[in-house]
Amino acid sequence: MSKETSLHGVHQDLGALFTDFAGWSMPVRYASELAEHKAVREAVGLFDLSHMAEIHVHGAQAADVLDYALVGKLSGVKPGRARYTMICDAEGGVLDDLVVYRLAEEEYLVVANAGNADVVAEALSERVQGFDAVVDNRAETTALIAVQGPKAVDVLAAVTDADLGALKYYASVPATVKGHEVLLARTGYTGEDGFELFVAVEEAPALWRLLAEAGEPYGLVPCGLACRDTLRLEAGMPLYGNELSRALNPFAAGLGRVVKFEKPGDFVGRAALAELAKADVPRVRVGLRGAGRRAPRHGYRLLSEETEIGTVTSGALSPTLGYPIAMAYVDRAYAEAGTRLSVDIRGKIEPVEVVDLPFYLRAGEPGHRPTATLNGAAAPHRKDPN
Repeated sequence: MSKETSLHGVHQDLGALFTDFAGWSMPVRYASELAEHKAVREAVGLFDLSHMAEIHVHGAQAADVLDYALVGKLSGVKPGRARYTMICDAEGGVLDDLVVYRLAEEEYLVVANAGNADVVAEALSERVQGFDAVVDNRAETTALIAVQGPKAVDVLAAVTDADLGALKYYASVPATVKGHEVLLARTGYTGEDGFELFVAVEEAPALWRLLAEAGEPYGLVPCGLACRDTLRLEAGMPLYGNELSRALNPFAAGLGRVVKFEKPGDFVGRAALAELAKADVPRVRVGLRGAGRRAPRHGYRLLSEETEIGTVTSGALSPTLGYPIAMAYVDRAYAEAGTRLSVDIRGKIEPVEVVDLPFYLRAGEPGHRPTATLNGAAAPHRKDPN
């Protein structure tokens, strides 16, 4: 039986269509996933992310244990900031990709994907042995709500006294939202500006309702997993189980930048990753642009003439761009932007072209390049700035 978040009743009242995701009953859409996607790109959307896992690591050697347990240098993160990183096995395979918040000098919050919650919690509990630190899994007592979109600041400004202008991207601050104590983080998985609010599970329904009410003047709509997937795909953000897995290492995934060999001491997977960093990566992650209306999907074969040279990992008809997009792993010889390939879509061969990631960039941010969008404007792919 699927687990339910503390917001399940709220979603039922809103008429959500549910799906099982990583053992959780989650809203896949409410009225229209296209309308929800558009709201996040043009106004603001509200997401329940309470299926994610929140694992606290605290103690005198909290920084040391995370430097050992993860591939990133978490000791270099300042209190109040966050970092995107990964946890790998001894062979360098990716167990999960994570966002880690440093809450205080001796306290961190590790946020893991729902499907890997137990794996990450168990790995951290094993790796903390011998360190003066404690791993405290608070997934059962913590809810997570996201407010994403260009009007997210307006919504939060109406309900909190927190200095939103001073809250940088990949930063967090304890805040009060109409009497609810939350950890307010400027992070997200949509390619838009926005916030994620960590709150006690018993307070989540009331918090959701007050955010929804505050967002009404700005066109806020509740959003499900379907639009969350198309939003992150447009932003070129990997999804564990699609672009990331234990069979892949960070270098194979094109995310070798997260591995920090310069940090002192050993870390799990260091020796294997050092060898992998020297090796040629046979296949690389690329973006694909399709023609027509049929989108490549996960698992579809990529061809150069009649030779299979790769596999699609995620794909959809982009609501923002109006054409099919996909991410895929292809042989290095075919990874250059502009390379023309074909994809086998249920027995029909369709043309695709290799393009740079991300597909969608918001204007006004580093890395901006012209990209057609719903409004003819452009937008940034927001990366961890650390």
